[in-house]
Amino acid sequence: MSDNDQRREKRFEVNQYYSVEFLINGLGCLYQCKLWNISKKGMCIIVKEDSPVLEYYKIGDVLNMRYYEEDSNVPTQYLKTQIRHISKDNTERFKGHKLVGLYILEGQHTISIPD
Repeated sequence: MSDNDQRREKRFEVNQYYSVEFLINGLGCLYQCKLWNISKKGMCIIVKEDSPVLEYYKIGDVLNMRYYEEDSNVPTQYLKTQIRHISKDNTERFKGHKLVGLYILEGQHTISIPD
């Protein structure tokens, strides 16, 4: 893909989102967590090393994730998201946790939150 093609791709501002929610297939439960932009590779979620999330999802998997903005009046968005990396945090801040890197592939639709 050329530089010009890459610039034409729809981009999402990762800093606009506060948290993300997704279904853990096989468990039938939703997992919601804060988004972090601390990884050198972009936005990520922090997951305990023994979390079921790491048992059910691997690098390269694509999930339909529901993104929330800090402003609760803004509609949530479902965005197709790929897991790009799962790595150990090299700092003491998140000891016992993994960084799960996320990459938004495309938007699917917007959901309005009822009053």
